[in-house]
Amino acid sequence: MAAPRRRRRTSAGPDRDADLVLDSSEASLLDLVDNVLNKGVVLSGDLTIALAQVDLIYARLSLLLCAADRVLPTEDTDLMERHHARHARRVAAARRRAAIR
Repeated sequence: MAAPRRRRRTSAGPDRDADLVLDSSEASLLDLVDNVLNKGVVLSGDLTIALAQVDLIYARLSLLLCAADRVLPTEDTDLMERHHARHARRVAAARRRAAIR
């Protein structure tokens, strides 16, 4: 009987993806967090609550962790500009309501 062949690792795979995110061994925690937010990470898991070996609640959970500009690339990036515009609209609406009274 022939011995089972070992699969050869290719360059694409979970180990290689982790190397891309983690970059080098000299990276600091800040570099690691920056890479994770720039590239994005998806965490998935299952949660089962059981009583006496009877599943009562089952939930599949997924979490996407990345920078907001990756998820919403068309959003205006100037936060203060949007804040001032929103504030000006609220002030104008309050003045219109006061003028009606």
